[in-house]
Amino acid sequence: MAVKIIKSVKEMQSFSSLALKDGKTIGFVPTMGYLHDGHISLLKKANETCDISIVSIFVNPTQFGPSEDFAKYPRDFERDKELLDANRCCIIFAPEAEEIYSKSFQTYVEVNKITKILEGVYRPEHFKGVTTIVAVLFNCVKPDYAFFGQKDAQQAAVIKRMVEDLKIDVKIQICPIIRESDGLAMSSRNIYLSEKERQDALVLSRSLSQGKDMILAGERNSGKIISVISENISKIASARMDYAAIVEEKSFEPAGSLEEGKNYYILIASRIGSTRLIDNILVSI
Repeated sequence: MAVKIIKSVKEMQSFSSLALKDGKTIGFVPTMGYLHDGHISLLKKANETCDISIVSIFVNPTQFGPSEDFAKYPRDFERDKELLDANRCCIIFAPEAEEIYSKSFQTYVEVNKITKILEGVYRPEHFKGVTTIVAVLFNCVKPDYAFFGQKDAQQAAVIKRMVEDLKIDVKIQICPIIRESDGLAMSSRNIYLSEKERQDALVLSRSLSQGKDMILAGERNSGKIISVISENISKIASARMDYAAIVEEKSFEPAGSLEEGKNYYILIASRIGSTRLIDNILVSI
């Protein structure tokens, strides 16, 4: 059965209400389109977990800053549709911007504290846009489960905080990063990289792996690990690092001295040429 496309909020809400009334479970994957295997891995998890899988395709204007790439963000709806159809997606929810943000729109959802560090420093309005659109989409789709990728680890933590604080009845599932065969984390923005920059970008995953190896070998001083990562990236002429950090998995509090029995993210954000990439690795001690 071909994937069904829904563009109207009311139609989406009506479909989900009827499905839930019939006892069906709904799995939801919010995306901005230009899909890759990372997105498809989330869809596969939704299909494994739920009766109905819904993928949204919506390039959300409120999470892009004035100097960011909203206008040129890659879009190819027909390609995305074929990919989703081939991987057993039930519904594509693809509203127009006017359907989500009416002229009188004035309500935003904002999480404090966790949004003020790391990505929040470099993209101050980003998380406000993310939490707002995700809350809106949850109200449209009414999912039992929502699936997010670990690559956007801070975003996932922010959404989990929002869901917990606002008592939204949805279970958040964080799924592993999907990488290219050479280690580069899959991202829709990888298309912006030149061939040389594509090779340069491998410094991110290499540095994360080295940081993990240092921790597993007994290093507990996060400053030393970050120094090694920073030195690696500084050797790449096309790279300009925004930050490298080690944070506690759930709270996202920066970690000074690492403790046994805890999980930590090592996080990197860096421009390679003009393309800004993020990556991370989760380490259990």
